[in-house]
Amino acid sequence: MAINDFTDADRWVVETALKERYGKIVAVEPADSEIRPDPAASEVTVCPTLYWEQRGVEFVIFKIGTDRYRSQFFYSALEQFGTGRDFDDLAECVTTTLRLQADHEKDRTGATSGKTAADLNKTP
Repeated sequence: MAINDFTDADRWVVETALKERYGKIVAVEPADSEIRPDPAASEVTVCPTLYWEQRGVEFVIFKIGTDRYRSQFFYSALEQFGTGRDFDDLAECVTTTLRLQADHEKDRTGATSGKTAADLNKTP
């Protein structure tokens, strides 16, 4: 089963989301990955992939079918994370992945706002 490559419009969606997230142009590289589009299946398929790095994190978005996407980000071979689901909308896939990684980065560094729930619920 051959899967069509990402289109120029697809790349624009990803590059635009990255520019909004990081405030600069981020290089996005095309690649191919052998993955199982159906996690329950034993057969792997070559899937078009978009790859980028930012702030010590590597990201991939796999095109696993027509209008079907899956993503991961990783810090090392031992620290890999995914969204836990597939997407039928590329923009949603990218923004969810970036949001999840940003939340993970905050947790990883122990960042907090310094405010408690009680502080946030006070009315001025």
